[in-house]
Formats: sequence, C-alpha cells, structure tokens
Amino acid sequence: MRHNRVINHLGRTSSHRKAMLANMASSLILHKRISTTTAKAKALRTYVEPLITKSKEDSTHSRRVVFSYLKDKEAVSELFRDVSPKIAERPGGYTRILKTGNRIGDNADMCIMELVDYNDAMIGGEAAKTKTTRRRRAPKKKEEATVVTKAPKAAKKAEKAVTKVEKTTEDSVPEE
Repeated sequence: MRHNRVINHLGRTSSHRKAMLANMASSLILHKRISTTTAKAKALRTYVEPLITKSKEDSTHSRRVVFSYLKDKEAVSELFRDVSPKIAERPGGYTRILKTGNRIGDNADMCIMELVDYNDAMIGGEAAKTKTTRRRRAPKKKEEATVVTKAPKAAKKAEKAVTKVEKTTEDSVPEE
C-alpha cells in the first residue's frame, strides 16, 4: 500500500528520476516550453518551482543551490539573467500545464508545460480581459454623433418642404 507516499516515482529509480527531472527542468528553462506526459509535468512542477523561487535572490549561494539541482551552467545563467526578472512580482505559480490529448503509441496523457510569463498568446489574451465594459444599448457619444449626422439631413428636408410650401402659397394667392 502507498500510505503517505506523496511523490510520484514515475517507475524509475531515484537516481534516474533525479537526472530526468534535472534535464527536463533545464529544457523548460532554456526553451520556455516542453511537451511531456502529464504525470512527468506534475512531478516537474514540484521540482522546478522552488528553483525559480530561489532564483529571485541573485546571490552566489542561491546560484550554487540551483546549480546543484540542475547541473547545467547555461540553464542556471538563463534562469537568473532572464527568467527571474520577469517573475519578480509573481508570488508563485510560475508554470502552466496545458493538456493536449493522448499519445498515439501508448495512449498516455500528453501536455505542454510552459513558463507562464513567456506565452505571448496568453499574455495578449489577459491584457484584453483586463478591459471591462458594461453591456448596454449604445454609448452616449455614438448616439449624439448619429443625431448630429441626421440633423443636417432633416434640416435639408425641412428647408425643401418650406420652399415647396412657399412656392405653393405664392402660386395659390391671387395677385391684385
């Protein structure tokens, strides 16, 4: 029984699992998005998010701690140079898991794991969501503009009607 067994072992030995998660974390940091199974993505999220939190403080100690997990110099420098300034205000939740369906070969649940602040499509969508408008018939400005545009036409019609009336009254009044 697996009472109180919290971590998913992913069917691997401890050393294999640590090496795999380190490689996946390095790939995620370097490429900002990776495609993997949902189980591995959930395990990776618990592995990489504390490292990203650690990168908020740029010190020699925190760099060495992160390097001891990732074992990739380029990934560590990318994390501290590019990723940490972007996520400085974010209190957590640096990764997003988007499910993409099942793999054809073995029907495994697949997903895309990405860093939240690096998806331009989602960022653009959130910027559009922040603007809130009330739904109503029509804004006041447009109504006034339509009234103004209709007014000259109505005035021209009224002038034509007045001139017609004047002509008819002139014709109907007998001259003395």
